[in-house]
Amino acid sequence: MALRLRTGNQMIAQGAIQAGCRFFAGYPITPATGIFKTMIDELPGEGGVALSAPDEISAVAYCIGASMRGVKAMTATSGPGWALMTESVQYAVMTETPLVIALVQRLGPSTGGATQGAQGDVLLAEFAVSGGYTLPILSPSTAQECFDLTILAFTWSELLRTPVVLLSDKEVGMTAERVDDDLLRNVTSQDRLQWRNRSGGLEFMKPKTYGTYSFDCVQEIPAFTPVGGEMKVTATGSAHNKQGKLQKNSPETLEVLKHLEEKIRWRENDLVKVDADIQNGAKILVMSYGITSRAAKDAVAESRKRGIRVSFLGIQSLFPVPSRTITESLQGVGRVVVAEENLPGLYRSVIERHCNGARVLGVNKIGSLITPNDILNAVQS
Repeated sequence: MALRLRTGNQMIAQGAIQAGCRFFAGYPITPATGIFKTMIDELPGEGGVALSAPDEISAVAYCIGASMRGVKAMTATSGPGWALMTESVQYAVMTETPLVIALVQRLGPSTGGATQGAQGDVLLAEFAVSGGYTLPILSPSTAQECFDLTILAFTWSELLRTPVVLLSDKEVGMTAERVDDDLLRNVTSQDRLQWRNRSGGLEFMKPKTYGTYSFDCVQEIPAFTPVGGEMKVTATGSAHNKQGKLQKNSPETLEVLKHLEEKIRWRENDLVKVDADIQNGAKILVMSYGITSRAAKDAVAESRKRGIRVSFLGIQSLFPVPSRTITESLQGVGRVVVAEENLPGLYRSVIERHCNGARVLGVNKIGSLITPNDILNAVQS
């Protein structure tokens, strides 16, 4: 057993490097600066490039450019920086450019409390794209999960050709805890499918007609072609056809726009990551994510000691919503408790519709962590 004290931020950086990330650009912002520093310190030694950008807009733009060249890229920020990045994130969605963004939450709105944790960016992150296109979002609750989910974020981003958000929070990102290096999986992420040349010809010939965004059906992922390579790439954030040419609302352009959502929705049951502890005969289900999942697990354990039959579902893949998994966890359940560190119950507002008529209660707070007792009181109410 090889134990080290590592923060979640450090483990995100370590996971990114192991996943094959070779370009990072960022701007220091609490509580995400630990990712920035670790990447600046360690990525060059792995043959990568790590840049300090003049602002968050430049940081994400640099990463998009590197990814368009075929390099796995990541940036990191917090709420105010994310607000600046959203236009470019939409550009990455439209151009189907793989990108991982580590978003470490802090108390908002605006600059809020830079050193105060919160879970208030969940909807700001997911619904940042005009038109309601799904951004896959993963949410770790421990340093180990930061490592694992970062690798998964790169896999999803590369295979789906889309930005993926790793939604952490101040407590997970900045708290140091023991990590067993022997338990870190010696794996890397999947790579994007690329058009490849073979003696001057195209080896990958499906779909039949080459285009920057060619596909035969809306669920298909277009093969990637790097900017600056042998094939012409036409990349634009405006509405376009499969060749990348600007068109307003032609049938092919509308098909491309539909495809941006369908390529993810069609695979939503494969994009599920949860920490499930389902108890037979449970009448209550406790759900949470991020740092609050840890308090929720303790509350469930204490409830069982008191003879209360209760199940736990820690959501690690917030979006696409793991609706089938939630439904399967609700067998025999009449009451659902959703704990999250924000006032209105942001994720609860999304998943209520998937709770099959069960009574849904929220445990919410800002300014301090939700405790196991807070959740226990809701379970016993």
